[in-house]
Amino acid sequence: MPAAKRIRRVTLDGQLVGYWEREAARLDALAAEARFGWQRRSLERKAAYARAQGERSRAREVARGREPVPAEPSGNSPG
Repeated sequence: MPAAKRIRRVTLDGQLVGYWEREAARLDALAAEARFGWQRRSLERKAAYARAQGERSRAREVARGREPVPAEPSGNSPG
């Protein structure tokens, strides 16, 4: 009897990796268009925080023995 194929579930951390990558890209784009220096610096800090959160989720996925799927750009980001 053949072994049943196990469906690979996408974990919350797996989903968060893509979310934080998209959020960092969105914040970088806003920072590039910022009118004032303080706005740009604030957005750059938020983008760095988003990248750090994404790396934390990526590390959790790797610890589970999974490699997170690269995020696909989508036009559905909130903002």
